[in-house]
Amino acid sequence: MVPVARKTRPRGSAIGASAMNEPLVLLPGMMCDARLFWPQLMEFGATRAVMFAPVTGASTVGALAAQFLEAAPGRFALLGHEMGGVVALEILRRAPERVTRLALVATSAQPETPQAAADREPQIVAVRAGRLTSLMRDKIGPACLALGPNRGEILNLVVDMAEALGPDCFIAQSRAMQRRPDQQKTLRTARVPTLVLCGAEDVITPVKRQAFLAELVPYAELRVIDGAGHLPTLEQPQATNEALQDWLESPLILR
Repeated sequence: MVPVARKTRPRGSAIGASAMNEPLVLLPGMMCDARLFWPQLMEFGATRAVMFAPVTGASTVGALAAQFLEAAPGRFALLGHEMGGVVALEILRRAPERVTRLALVATSAQPETPQAAADREPQIVAVRAGRLTSLMRDKIGPACLALGPNRGEILNLVVDMAEALGPDCFIAQSRAMQRRPDQQKTLRTARVPTLVLCGAEDVITPVKRQAFLAELVPYAELRVIDGAGHLPTLEQPQATNEALQDWLESPLILR
């Protein structure tokens, strides 16, 4: 793990970390279910309310954020992985007063590039043709993971999660990601303790891009997890949980 020093907060801008034990909400990445966060659910569920919120049921980021806010607690700590991070940023934009702290794992705040959006089209065609499992096992899944002894087991889990969610979910989530909004302004105006966390070997959202994202936020810390790719919550759960524990215990910001 390679931590980057936290930015200095203005004097008098924080309150103690123990001032509240807010619920923790977990939003998963594309084609992932609650099993993406199993180590975190086990670790943090013993000491605080933890809520898993699927990013399904709509094909735009705005609609996903709106349906989440209808069911969410009044105030909450928000952790989003990849697509879940994209939705988390829209939640923060719409209801900043409800988000007490923010963690973004392998997330982009920028809109999809035309090339990346076009690259999703053959994937959608393959899924419509019944090739979801082979797509996840041969292309998407392996690209997510660093080399390591648990790589095969985690790849099987990635495939299982995708099969459980199904082709319609893949298509809807792909459309949402293609049309995702630019959230750089949202991050520049964020006034909550923010953790940007990524795997050192993530080729989908590489460290350089995550460092740029962290620089946008006034109160952000970047944590890079060694031995992990795009799924650090599963690849290196202990190091990920340590970073998340530090984030949850960090002082809250007075708005």
